[in-house]
Amino acid sequence: MLYEIAEKVIKLQNEGKKIIKFNVGDPDQSTNEEIVEAAFRAIKEGKTKYGSSSGEMVLREKLAEIYNVKAENVIITPGSKWAIFSSMFVSLKKGDNVVLPSPHWSAYELMAKQIGVETRLLKCELKSDWRIDVDKMNDLIDERTKMIILNNPNNPTSKVVNEKTVKEIAEISNEKDIKLLSDESYSAISFLKVKSILDFLGDHIYVNSFSKTFAMTGWRIGFTISNSELAEKLTRLNQITMTCVPQFIQEATLKALELRDRIAKDVKEVYRRRADLAYDILSRSKLEFSRPDSPFYLFPRCHGDSERLAFDMLDDGVAVTPGTAFGDYKEYFRIALTAPDKEVEEGLKKIAKVFS
Repeated sequence: MLYEIAEKVIKLQNEGKKIIKFNVGDPDQSTNEEIVEAAFRAIKEGKTKYGSSSGEMVLREKLAEIYNVKAENVIITPGSKWAIFSSMFVSLKKGDNVVLPSPHWSAYELMAKQIGVETRLLKCELKSDWRIDVDKMNDLIDERTKMIILNNPNNPTSKVVNEKTVKEIAEISNEKDIKLLSDESYSAISFLKVKSILDFLGDHIYVNSFSKTFAMTGWRIGFTISNSELAEKLTRLNQITMTCVPQFIQEATLKALELRDRIAKDVKEVYRRRADLAYDILSRSKLEFSRPDSPFYLFPRCHGDSERLAFDMLDDGVAVTPGTAFGDYKEYFRIALTAPDKEVEEGLKKIAKVFS
């Protein structure tokens, strides 16, 4: 449904209809000019050849310095999607299962299905502010469970998993010898402090992306941090599949890391303002929702069929994503606050009017 709505939006736009795109988490900001210039400079310097399938050492060393790990544990990937899929591909086999808190980004479940792995969903609820029940998670685990996937902050709820819960999940992972993959792609721009899985000992896989913080979604670059054995497996998989992330993109990413504090601060200010606006406007409606802890999303409950709502809202020029794209949440829908400010306000008011 996520991709069906996206294709419908493209079709309507091609027909000339104005659509406020709340359906895709793609920042409306442009990539910082200094990052773009760094890419151009690298291209002019001839950095357009094959590179290392692990990633260029200078970038890996910089990330290792930032995250206090060894460079050999850092692998550069074409976006966090490949980081997640490749980590699952080399860690799991047909017949295994993974445990995943829900609502969840649909790609996790689709990737598991592609590998022949069962996904066991831990359903979380709005009434508990989307808290993960660790005891219920533990009940889903059996001898075939080989991975727990944590998305912190969460897409679509924008909630941050508290430190106590992260610690308890890490302890379960360690005690039962289960890999814990933590996708922390929104952590650098979170409104609340995120307790990273890197702060806990264990056989964990850390995944992050440059897409959200630096408005580099189309550049396709992310990374993993894992033990050296897994890192070697990921490198070998990269060698026989995508080969490498282009060197000039990695050069641009180095510049992004130089600017990371300033850019992250600016991004947080933009989305905190939009989140506050959304909270103010939607609080006047009959929608039920939780205040977001991070960009970019809200996940309101509409007490109706969100799939029908998504198509009806397109008639009003607003694209949203039905909750069924994120698990068993037919009465919910996702709003991505990734349109320009004026469109955000206009679109939110249209949504509020439907539920007035």
